[in-house]
Amino acid sequence: MAGTTVSVGVLAVSATIATGLALAGFASATSVRAAGAADAAALAAADTASGLVSGIACERAADIAAEVGATLGDCQVDGLIATVEVSLAFGPLVASARARAGPPPAGP
Repeated sequence: MAGTTVSVGVLAVSATIATGLALAGFASATSVRAAGAADAAALAAADTASGLVSGIACERAADIAAEVGATLGDCQVDGLIATVEVSLAFGPLVASARARAGPPPAGP
């Protein structure tokens, strides 16, 4: 009887740890997806601001973010430099990421 109790306890602890690790992995993957969506949205906005792509920069960024299920939260275009913030839901939590794109800074 004592062996059964110990076995059930070990199984419960193992299941709890496995569930926690799986949730942490999914949260990490969601964070990476949010960062990728922010990068792509910033690049799209910068390309639109430079005239390489037609349209309105922040609208284009919102469209690109929506392609992966993210929501564009903030979009600022200063000349050819675009800065965006996107969010991506993970259950009751939200993963956010910011990205900036544009031409490289002027060298010395």
